[in-house]
Amino acid sequence: MTPKHEKQEFVTVLVRDPRTQKEDSWHSYIDYEIFIHTNSMCFTRKTSCVRRRFREFVWLRQRLQSNAVLIQLPELPSKTPFFNMNNPHHVDHRRQGLQEFLEKILQDALLLSDSRLHLFLQTQLSPGDIEACVSGQTKYSVADAIHKFASLNRRFPLEDDERQKHDVESDLESSSSGPGPSVDSVSCGCKASPASEES
Repeated sequence: MTPKHEKQEFVTVLVRDPRTQKEDSWHSYIDYEIFIHTNSMCFTRKTSCVRRRFREFVWLRQRLQSNAVLIQLPELPSKTPFFNMNNPHHVDHRRQGLQEFLEKILQDALLLSDSRLHLFLQTQLSPGDIEACVSGQTKYSVADAIHKFASLNRRFPLEDDERQKHDVESDLESSSSGPGPSVDSVSCGCKASPASEES
């Protein structure tokens, strides 16, 4: 017998809240909040919230494309030299394009199996740290990084599996120092702090 109402999987992604961040005294950039709410078994966390800038999306698309050669990935909004971060229309047009990009990406089962995508969406690790984690050069696994970020970003209620992993995360805090990037060094939450970037 099948259940009366089978639970249908969903992934809701919102790209919102563009904010201007100062890189240094001469340079600024805009980052966007990425909010995920899902019941999909593909995701370690069912709710998450991170901030990403446009060039991190460019990196993600390149990495996903190189790992899924036969899939034609959706395009990102074009990077125009006339983009004006003080123009609300330009900023919102880019925000919409980034949201459409992620909505399409999240419909593809093959792309959903890429750990880089999950680290991009559910941690504040930089692209370089994501690569290091995926290639096994860190003391923490992909799941550890996602749980650690969630424990530092208490914007959402604790999930049941999070309660069970609390002790594991405490151990992670004490063992994450040493060679390689530490999850503790990551800027967490959907606040106005910029994510660490490679040049």
